[in-house]
Amino acid sequence: MYARKMDFMPRMEGLDALRGFALFGLFLVHMPELYELYWAHPTSDPVQLLWHDVVFKTFADKAFALLALCFGVSFFIIMDRSARRGVDFTWRFIWRLVVLAIIGTVHSLWYRGDVLQVLALMGLFLLPFYRVRSNRVVIALAVFFLLQPMLVFKMICGLNGAEWANAAPYFWTSPTPQVYLTGDSLLETIGANWTDGHRVTWEFMLETGRLSQILGLSLIGMLLGRIGFFAEAGRFKRARYGGLALALLGLVLLSMWGERIVALLPATTTMFMPRSIAGTIVGGLTNLCAMFLLLFGFLSFYYGPGHALLKALTPVGRMTLTLYVGQSLVFVPLFYSFGLGLHATMLQSTAVLLGLAAFAAQAVFAHWWFGRFVYGPLEWLWRAATYQTVEVPLRRTLGVGSGAA
Repeated sequence: MYARKMDFMPRMEGLDALRGFALFGLFLVHMPELYELYWAHPTSDPVQLLWHDVVFKTFADKAFALLALCFGVSFFIIMDRSARRGVDFTWRFIWRLVVLAIIGTVHSLWYRGDVLQVLALMGLFLLPFYRVRSNRVVIALAVFFLLQPMLVFKMICGLNGAEWANAAPYFWTSPTPQVYLTGDSLLETIGANWTDGHRVTWEFMLETGRLSQILGLSLIGMLLGRIGFFAEAGRFKRARYGGLALALLGLVLLSMWGERIVALLPATTTMFMPRSIAGTIVGGLTNLCAMFLLLFGFLSFYYGPGHALLKALTPVGRMTLTLYVGQSLVFVPLFYSFGLGLHATMLQSTAVLLGLAAFAAQAVFAHWWFGRFVYGPLEWLWRAATYQTVEVPLRRTLGVGSGAA
């Protein structure tokens, strides 16, 4: 029986809370972004622009980066716990990623900005690195991918006059599909998401270096799992404060000098991409420093004076898959034309406040749910499909508690 075979080990609640915080940030970005429809008619009102900019400067790109890092930690936990039982989980994990990709593909038909497919693909690249035992080598590989080697190569080629390297990325010129804005058919939206939506998503992930960044962050997450950063949080108090200081220093330096460095690159009407790519690389590094500032700041507060408050995010972090999909199921039809079509009229302030209220409701729901069940609905489906059995416990019973790994 499944329940007798599996080890129910204590959860790392700090990791759960961090994952919940990352989901909060991602959702808060999606709301003023109107699930990608904001860019069809951006606001010019200074007050509304302030609401937009505060959210984006705080969480845009950083929340997604936090999720990628948490994904790497979870990968290590799954592989390591199986190895401790003498089980090689490699093929089972590949199947687990396939299941995640299927869930993501279905979700992407509803909302083209789905990230589950991307995480599923990049998860495959973690498998060979799991067997690298040297932490220094893992760190070096993570830094290599975070420095955007593909973008650096393209920038160099562009500076040398390569035509392909000076062509504008597809997502620059791809307009928001009109069906999102004025169409009245869900089937038309699904059709647009299946065709152009997938292309825009993957072109964006590739051209902005997100794929390389996800792999680098996942490797860092894997390393944090390996050294017990969350499992033995008490040992890393000084490391958290040190990381907080370094992240702040990096953010200040890049904010002061980043644009000046980018401006050193030549730019003409026919050779404009190298400077743009340099801006993307510097912007990515700046966002990484901000992400690490959020990471170490959140954990320092969680393991310190803010524990009682931030612990409320723990149930949210245990069902991020369910809540992430649930967010788009509710709010895509709120903004898109096949539903209420509020993309053209909703203020940024209204969207942010509505997002805060909706996330609070999700947190209350998560607390209620885990008082009665072991896994979130989609988390249970994902786990049952991974092990190809419906014997995965769902209802909470004596002996099956919150410690499910």
